[in-house]
Formats: sequence, C-alpha cells, structure tokens
Amino acid sequence: MIKRTLFLFFFYFGVIFICIFFLPALILPQKITLYGGKILGFWSKFCLEIFLSTKIVIKGKEKILNNQKFFIASAHQSQFETFFLQSLFNSPVFILKKELLKIPIFGWHLKKIGSISIDRNKITKENLGFSDQIRKHTNNSNRPIIIFPQSTRVDVLDRSPFKKGVKRIYEELNISCQPVALNSGSVWPKNGKLKVNKTLTISILDPIRPGMNSDKFINMLEKNIYEEIDKIV
Repeated sequence: MIKRTLFLFFFYFGVIFICIFFLPALILPQKITLYGGKILGFWSKFCLEIFLSTKIVIKGKEKILNNQKFFIASAHQSQFETFFLQSLFNSPVFILKKELLKIPIFGWHLKKIGSISIDRNKITKENLGFSDQIRKHTNNSNRPIIIFPQSTRVDVLDRSPFKKGVKRIYEELNISCQPVALNSGSVWPKNGKLKVNKTLTISILDPIRPGMNSDKFINMLEKNIYEEIDKIV
C-alpha cells in the first residue's frame, strides 16, 4: 500500500512539474518540448523501478528500424507506454483521441509535439482529413507515427480484434510497420491495483514490410503481437 501511494504521488508530481517546467518551450523550437517528452519517459521508468520494484526488460531493441520511414503499432495496457516509448523511439507522433488535447498544460504540450487527434466513433471534417495529416507528417519528418491498434488501454489478457485504422495507415503510407508487444497491464493496469515486484517487458518485434494485402497485414500484426504477449505475461 505504501509503495503504491509513493509511486502515484511521485509519478504525478513529476509529470506536473516537468509539464510546468517546460511551459516556456511552447514558444520555442519543437525539439525542446520533444526533449521534455523523453524526460517523462525516463521518469515513468524510474518511478516504476524505485517505488514498485519493477524490473523493466526491453527485448529486440536491435530490431528498431533506422534510416527509413516507418510507423509503430503498439499494444496498449497502461499509461506507461505513452510516456516511455517517447524515449525508446525517436520522439514518435501520437495518434490520439481529441479529448486529450483539452487537458490544461498537458494538452498544450501534446499539440506542440505535433500529435494527430481524432474523434473516435464520429465522422467529422477533421477525421476525413486524418490520412492527409499523417501523410503530410510522414513526408516532412523522420519521426515515426505511433498508433495503438486496440484504440484504448485494455486488460493484459484482452485479445480483442485490432481496429481498422492501423490497416488504413499501412495501406496508404506504404511504409514498414514496427510492432510492439508489452505486458505493462500486469504491473500498471487500467483498472485495479498497481502490482509490485513484477517484470514489465517491452518486446520489439520484426518489422512488417510494405506491399502486403491490408487484410493480411492486420491479421499478421494482431497474431504476432498477441502471441508475443502470451509469452511475456
């Protein structure tokens, strides 16, 4: 109980402090805010290791694509990966729900780093331009797009089908996909108590090259990620 309380206090205190400290960066070059995002990633890792005695393992780091354009498709089980993957990859651009941009200060930083928002389950002019935003970013930046195909945080044992948005990105961008499996929900679940003395594994899987039929792609992506999660849970 004490460890969980300390973790929550120091983690959120750190997030608030970092966001406030980097407020001046909102009027400075974007790379400064991106650096703040990496600090948040390291902070989340530090808090888990210190206060919850979590062992964090990164598998397949050598598989991360370099010197080419790609997008990341990651499993999503906790808040951890939304912070830590910023430090593991080259400051990825998040595809996220529009509501997050409305959070004071934190949402301002999300806008500054170029996050692409979407209204889930709605047809809007902004959503119709979703592909154009992604294509424009991919053509003008070396930062990878990151998408969570499950759309929201799920239980570590959840095996729901992936949403079709990831298939659309793969088909329209015609670039490689870097799959990421993880078991963060076994330590920091969306619902339920934080767990102590656990191993949190992030597994970088073999990239899926472009040119595959989009239906075959999403089936392969889902199969590869879920099979890896089964191994590390």
